[in-house]
Amino acid sequence: MVAALLAELFESHRAHLLSVAYRLTGSVGDAEDAVQESFLRLGGVHQSEIDDLGIWLTTAVSRICVDHLRSAATRRETYVGQWLPEPVVTGVRPSTAPDPLAAAVRRPECRLARMVALDTLTSHQRVAFVLHDELSVPLDEVAVILDISVDAAEQAAHRARTVIGGIALPVPDSEHDTAVRALLAALATGDVATVAAALHRESVLIGDANGTTSTAANIVAGADDIARIMLALVRAYGIGDSPDAATRYEFATVNGQLGLVMNLDSSSDEQNWHPARVIGFTVRDGLVCAAYDHANPAKLTGVRL
Repeated sequence: MVAALLAELFESHRAHLLSVAYRLTGSVGDAEDAVQESFLRLGGVHQSEIDDLGIWLTTAVSRICVDHLRSAATRRETYVGQWLPEPVVTGVRPSTAPDPLAAAVRRPECRLARMVALDTLTSHQRVAFVLHDELSVPLDEVAVILDISVDAAEQAAHRARTVIGGIALPVPDSEHDTAVRALLAALATGDVATVAAALHRESVLIGDANGTTSTAANIVAGADDIARIMLALVRAYGIGDSPDAATRYEFATVNGQLGLVMNLDSSSDEQNWHPARVIGFTVRDGLVCAAYDHANPAKLTGVRL
């Protein structure tokens, strides 16, 4: 009965723990592994050693994620092209099946722009910011988790705060949807100027494929250049939303807001060569200001459709 009760209590914290682990690692698989490992560790601890289960679990998951971050840093040294956090993708309509991670990433803290910014931080900066600034974990506890001094933890959080503070807040879903659909309508015209007009003047396009398929090798900046590249991709791969399109897209929810999934449930022989990919967006001033092309199949484990 004690084991069953403990498992039930743990499940009540799962969504929170997944949110913490995902923000700390930017990886769906690493987040899920960290949460599962924290449950296993919980089984080896006597109840008398735990004053507050939520705090204990958050600390345990954070320690595990620090190890995952070190491993990810090693992987990035040999990674081809740009690196994006793994997206969490669900249907436009909420699923009837409970999904703790999908529920967790609906929070503004998990929007793509913020996750991309977190990926630019050092592991110390990222952990210090998420734990201290977002979760109110005392700095002395953060320092213990990171095995650094309290002053170093404060400096790491401060540097991260400066970076994250430059990220625009997510716009309401209705404004986001309107901007994304306007961009797709512009792409359907095939006109560069029309597409550029649907993009923010400071827009960026970031592709992540690790050499597995075609995408932008470097970050592309500026509405005109992005418009030309997007139109070239539409023409080259026959991207569209009709059933007979060579590369079909469907709307999905990407980290809580409207995005696209390519070749969803495709069974056409002509499309088998083209891996599935996810496109996420950030909107500012009513225009798309960032497009994230997630094209590495190994980083699409968060597609839940």
